Amino acid sequence: MLRPDSIFEKPAVIKPGYCIPSVSHAVVVIFLEFFAWGLLTTPMLTVLHETFPQHTFLMNGLIQGVKGLLSFMSAPLIGALSDVWGRRSFLLVTVFFTCAPIPLMRLSPWWYFAAISMSGAFSVTFSVIFAYVSDVTEEHERSTAYGLVSATFAASLVTSPAIGAYLSACYGDNLVVLVATLVALADICFILLAVPESLPEKMRLNTWGAPITWEQADPFQSMRKVGKDPTVLLICITVFLSYLPEAGQYSSFFLYLRQVINFSSATIAVFIGVVGILSIIAQTLILTVLMRTIGNKNTVLLGLGFQILQLAWYGFGSEPWMMWAAGAVAAMSSITFPAVSALVSRSADPDKQGLVQGMITGIRGLCNGLGPALYGLIFFMFNVELNTIDPIQGEYPIDPLPVNPPTEKSLIPGPPFLLGSCTVVVAFLVALFIPENTEPPVVTCADAKDTSMLAGVHINTPLPGSDEDTPAPTSDEDFEPLLQDSVV
Repeated sequence: MLRPDSIFEKPAVIKPGYCIPSVSHAVVVIFLEFFAWGLLTTPMLTVLHETFPQHTFLMNGLIQGVKGLLSFMSAPLIGALSDVWGRRSFLLVTVFFTCAPIPLMRLSPWWYFAAISMSGAFSVTFSVIFAYVSDVTEEHERSTAYGLVSATFAASLVTSPAIGAYLSACYGDNLVVLVATLVALADICFILLAVPESLPEKMRLNTWGAPITWEQADPFQSMRKVGKDPTVLLICITVFLSYLPEAGQYSSFFLYLRQVINFSSATIAVFIGVVGILSIIAQTLILTVLMRTIGNKNTVLLGLGFQILQLAWYGFGSEPWMMWAAGAVAAMSSITFPAVSALVSRSADPDKQGLVQGMITGIRGLCNGLGPALYGLIFFMFNVELNTIDPIQGEYPIDPLPVNPPTEKSLIPGPPFLLGSCTVVVAFLVALFIPENTEPPVVTCADAKDTSMLAGVHINTPLPGSDEDTPAPTSDEDFEPLLQDSVV
């Protein structure tokens, strides 16, 4: 017998396979975005030095620093808004504005660097991507999925710098910029046409008219909440201390290889490719094995240990073979971030994944602002500057031939890297106190009521098959103030 209201129920709609959100959609978006930027590795070095011939390291640090600070300011808001309005629209916004400066590289270098700095307000693609992945995976699958996304980032840099260097040598930088622009447009079209929404409709706002308060937009609001929960506080401190030197390293390492270690442009491209391949292996096969055998926390500690070693090696190393060996260690240290993302994801409810991932991305954004500026300042204090950058040679040599005349070797060729290794040691000590098993907090009726008051119509319901379907015992240990907060 039919229920009286059954005639008003909509029949179930069977979606085709490509309309079902999956990790593969996130992988394609990340690959195309960073492949486009990887093509510009060699032209970027040339344009940077031509635009700022004096104090190149310092200006590079300031540009990346402004971008990182803007990312820190916007990441919590974008992550929280994606929790209620969906991931797809914010993926489109972040990818569009992150790739918007690419065409300006050859049109106007000054506008290009200004646009890079301003694009930091939307350069939080990883925050939305990790929230997207958490929507479409079960808890036990997330560490592997996060590793796959991080490995895709590395894969996008395996061949793109070499391709960009080759095209630049044969056809000029204009073609490289054109190809990178087309790849970025392809990424935007893919999001528009092929990426489905991952956040269930019941967990999204039914109207775009909901007011946005200052507490939602305040980037320091989430930082203040961090101190209310011991577990999340320890994770965030670990992320800050470990990613601060990593952000500075990313911003200046290619310049460092070229000026101090005397790598050629071709060798830098090959170096990126080799380290990228090793990172893919580390973040897929090795990460999966480690998560299953030694656990989430111990995997984070192991990654931090590799990071300490590689930064110290970069700091004291003065020969090309030392950079290659340290690069292999750096590939192993790449397991840290997906392991940390999985760890913090296990501490959050399904409807707060964007918030917690946005919090982590916000801290990384703060590091992206402080790290490059700190590295640039230290290089400047130790008088490490670019003198000349020769054009790319037609023979496209692979051996690390000197680009500049050999300079006098110093005891510590890379002072910022050595300082970075010390901060990661502190991060390692902090990570030792992170609890081994972190469980999502129990959502009470009062919390659900507060959350539903966000717009008057938004009611968070548990995901099918999630841990919230079955009641869990409540204790003082399980109570996490940060994740009970329902301001956003």
